Amino acid sequence: MTRGCTMETRQFEIRTDRLLLRPHRLEDVDDIFEFARDPEWGRYLTVPKPYFREHAVEFVEDRIHTSRELWPVWAMVLEGRVVGGIGIEIDAQDETGALGYSLARKHWGRGLAVEAARAVVDCGFRERGLAKVYAYADARNVQSLRVMEKLGMTREGTLRSHRVLRGERVDDVYYGVLKEEWMRDEG
Repeated sequence: MTRGCTMETRQFEIRTDRLLLRPHRLEDVDDIFEFARDPEWGRYLTVPKPYFREHAVEFVEDRIHTSRELWPVWAMVLEGRVVGGIGIEIDAQDETGALGYSLARKHWGRGLAVEAARAVVDCGFRERGLAKVYAYADARNVQSLRVMEKLGMTREGTLRSHRVLRGERVDDVYYGVLKEEWMRDEG
């Protein structure tokens, strides 16, 4: 259940049953560094390896200064600790949003990424008037693909050998959901 869904600058928080999605703060660095230095967490992400504390500092500072209008991003907070992050990059002209998320490995398999993503997608459609939300992941990242499927997204295609990740060419799988599908299914 999403409560307090707003993307307004003054009240930039979303509450779900278990999570608080809120703007990043400088004091989040230690929590983020703790999970981001796990190589398995960043296996399919374009993050530095190895991941040092200064990377977490740069990440948090970047998120603090990111435009909430063009790319709203939130820290995922569970029981007072940051356990991940989520955002949606807005293309206002085409009324689309590119969803991205990550979650600390020790919380994988508990439905938290789906819970956070459901809230953000819902806000994107209801608050920002988006016509479509999409996401993509490395084809080998089965857990991320499952998140997209659990959101009710449709697999739209695979871009073969689409980008380079740590010197290796990878396929990206794209999923999307249209506003009318979301409103019909999520009410």
